[in-house]
Amino acid sequence: MKILKFGGTSVGSPERMTKLLDIINPNEPQIVVLSAVAGTTNSLVDITNKLLKGDKPAGRAATSALHEKYKAFVIELLPAEEYQEQGNSVIDYHFNFLETLAQDLFTSIEEKVVLAQGELLSTSLYHIYLKSIGVPSVLLAALDFMKTDQDNEPDISYITKHLMPVLEANKENMLFITQGYICRNVFGEVDNLRRGGSDYTASLLGAAITADEVQIWTDIDGMHNNDPRIVKGTKPIAQLSFDEAAELAYFGAKILHPQSVFPAQRYKIPVRLLNTMDPTAHGTLISADSEKGKIKSIAAKDGITAIKIKSSRMLLAYGFLRKVFEVFERYKTPIDMITTSEVAITVTIDDITRLTEITKELEDFGKVEVDTDHTIICVVGDFSAEMHGFASRVFEALKHVPIRMISYGGSNYNVSILIASEYKTEALRSLHNRLFD
Repeated sequence: MKILKFGGTSVGSPERMTKLLDIINPNEPQIVVLSAVAGTTNSLVDITNKLLKGDKPAGRAATSALHEKYKAFVIELLPAEEYQEQGNSVIDYHFNFLETLAQDLFTSIEEKVVLAQGELLSTSLYHIYLKSIGVPSVLLAALDFMKTDQDNEPDISYITKHLMPVLEANKENMLFITQGYICRNVFGEVDNLRRGGSDYTASLLGAAITADEVQIWTDIDGMHNNDPRIVKGTKPIAQLSFDEAAELAYFGAKILHPQSVFPAQRYKIPVRLLNTMDPTAHGTLISADSEKGKIKSIAAKDGITAIKIKSSRMLLAYGFLRKVFEVFERYKTPIDMITTSEVAITVTIDDITRLTEITKELEDFGKVEVDTDHTIICVVGDFSAEMHGFASRVFEALKHVPIRMISYGGSNYNVSILIASEYKTEALRSLHNRLFD
């Protein structure tokens, strides 16, 4: 069985929703994971923000406006009267439910329930559409089997235990439809997967049922070897290892969340990134295999802040690094890069929510310097110890760009370089010309 995930743009209009059957094969065992219709989640976030602020009239007005959009959606998707009535019944149920929530005390618990409505709407409407054209399918309720544990991590064994019997009970069916992004938490409350959303759902399902393959369908033909918004002539990468894909995703490749393929990686389920708008494009295959002897891609992560701690007390002192890292741990702030010398440590972060408190504590260890508006440039490929010349090509390309930090050797897959953000465009283009052209 395969898992096929379609994002919001892939179901962003009735026309696009109907064209999914150009990709989905109803005669092949598949679980189709759908995101909310494009724009819906943003509208639901706007509704929750209004309700959390106590502005119920504005919340109800925003709910009504979104309801009207869905009424038009149903008319176009389901022109036959019988199925249009079913579609209207579905959207009326969900929007009446939203209006009921707006009447009572509104908390973060209700907020998660509101955000779940987008995926519930898209899957229900697509299930009715398939029925209207005579294509059998089974609508699976993700809230019945997608669950997180006490650490807010997905519980794969629970998913397997509660999903497999449903698939077995419907084994005469080939096509299953379910919601991405949504789940229940350890308390049984409606929640969401946060990291990677619907991609994460697809990867988890692939792991839970040991699928043949997970396909992530978006509006771009795979992961590119540079940022196509900045650099001309980028190309999709045919093949990546899980580790290479995770590095690129973490350091700026927007097509994929860095943690969304971890479940598939753990169970060695191949993942394909494919283009809904061009189904014949090869896309990118992510698997356990890695092509040796190649530089694969370049990514950039903006909004980076560098923090330097300089102290003579660090000289030959054990335990110093641990104390520094404990400061970041206390304030739940991840570190991206780190470099050290005998008397100084420099780290980078992208979350500056607790920067003031962090720097105040670090001043107990020595002089602290903070540099903002930086970018991490990440070059991913085969940087194993036996490879010669790749690193020199990277630095040759950047010889005219001031470099703040370098991270090399932390893995066999990347070289990371910190530069001021004003040099980002020049760095990406120069690296592309040197490494690929």
